[in-house]
Amino acid sequence: MEAAAQLALRLRAAANDRLAGHEPLLLAAAPLLTLLAARALHAAAGHVADRGLRTVLITLVMAALKMVPGVSAYIAAQKSKVVEQLQSGSGSAKKNLRTELPDVGVPDKVIDDLQGLKDKDVQWQGKCSGTVYIAGSESDGHFALINRAYSMFSHTNPLHQDVFKSVAQLEVEVVAMTAALLGSKGKASGGQICGNMTSGGTESILLAVKTSRDYMQSKKGIIKPEMIIAESAHSAYDKAAQYFNIKVRRVPVNKEFLADVKGFRRCINGNTIMMVGSAPGFPHGLIDPIEELGELASQYGICLHVDLCLGGFVLPFARKLGYPIPPFDFSVKGVTSISTDVHKYGLAPKGTSTVLYRNHEIRKHQFVAVTEWTGGLYVSPTMAGSRPGGLIAGAWAAMMSLGLNGYLESTGQIMEVSKKIQKGIDDIPGLFVIGKPDMTVVAFGSDVVDIFEVNDIMSSKGWHLNALQRPNSLHICVTLQHTTIYVEFLQDLKNSMDTVKANPGPVSGGMAPIYGAAGKMPDRGTVKELLVEFMDSSC
Repeated sequence: MEAAAQLALRLRAAANDRLAGHEPLLLAAAPLLTLLAARALHAAAGHVADRGLRTVLITLVMAALKMVPGVSAYIAAQKSKVVEQLQSGSGSAKKNLRTELPDVGVPDKVIDDLQGLKDKDVQWQGKCSGTVYIAGSESDGHFALINRAYSMFSHTNPLHQDVFKSVAQLEVEVVAMTAALLGSKGKASGGQICGNMTSGGTESILLAVKTSRDYMQSKKGIIKPEMIIAESAHSAYDKAAQYFNIKVRRVPVNKEFLADVKGFRRCINGNTIMMVGSAPGFPHGLIDPIEELGELASQYGICLHVDLCLGGFVLPFARKLGYPIPPFDFSVKGVTSISTDVHKYGLAPKGTSTVLYRNHEIRKHQFVAVTEWTGGLYVSPTMAGSRPGGLIAGAWAAMMSLGLNGYLESTGQIMEVSKKIQKGIDDIPGLFVIGKPDMTVVAFGSDVVDIFEVNDIMSSKGWHLNALQRPNSLHICVTLQHTTIYVEFLQDLKNSMDTVKANPGPVSGGMAPIYGAAGKMPDRGTVKELLVEFMDSSC
């Protein structure tokens, strides 16, 4: 013991002699500077690990270039030109906006003015990918029924449950009927499936992510949450991550364009709160391997959300009709939440969706309760406080009027037309279908022409398709609006391909150059800035 003490004294004396010639302030600051340098290196390493070395270097180079006199102004000018082109003439309409109330009300003109504005909308019947899911026009048939239901309850608000008990009951029934389609009656569900109605798929996703975050914090104490998504997952998950301060680990899809389960497994760590699977994914209409993701979620004790916003009211009926649909709902062990839109193939009014949870223990973390407000005790189930009871009534009316037989019939129609469109695209030389579509979204690209030039020609014929990237492609989301017009779609698509083959190159006023450049631009920060500028000038 004495020898150890003597050694320590000698080491102390040697250190003091070595450092005696240095400035005391420098000696005091050195550990702090070393700590700051280590933190900076750790942060830099984290950025490289998350975004990749190439992306980080490009971001740094672009930041340096913008500091060069004149470069920043030049980039801003070019961005303005692109935003103006993206606006495509909407700026002139914006100049004619009313900005003040009329001095005297004009009740006799209101409906005529609304009709005049409505008449300026583009023709949407049958020509839009997705967008309108109900067949016919907005003034008759199923449209008229749900519009009437909405008007009967347009004054109601489920926030006031003591007053509008009818709407509270309608919401419970819509949620229960939706849950029954998604496995709530099976033993594997656990018998506690519960949920709420929301304003749309994005709110349902936001709530599921927020709930998973808070649930995992209470269960595992996670305070730096991360979620794992495929690069094909809807952009609403990025929105949720930004809103709720969650780190996103984005995994490339596999060669079949599905979520890569092995890639997901590699991303799981002590901060992982949830994974996301889509059934189907918005871009290509493909169902991720939900069963395998469920096994992974169960193994690691994390949440698994299934995005059924598009498929929730189609896949259960497609399976009944004999289509080979893999497991996707609460029958899968490990699935903790599901989002599904009633306003898509549930054929309900716009602004109706549901978010469902496996049990009440999880759902309780969705709610916000406030006890210290001078306005009294407050509790709210969703992001909105006041909610339109008319939309809930419209959703209930849609589901009750159609019934199982109605949904089977509509699903049969859109699935049949989807397969015909898929075959028709395969038969057009130069086009190929991406993956093997499971449902009613058909994505396609080309190895011989610029597919965005094809899109510009289709747009000139009145079609509104979705432009995709990685790979550059288009998709059509088939609805009941397309069941009588799909032959025209395929003919127009073939003619558009022939036109581009014969006259390759951008169409005057077309979007192909912008879409193509955006996809190839290595600095994604600049692309993001363009999108923000476009949105700021549009609303």
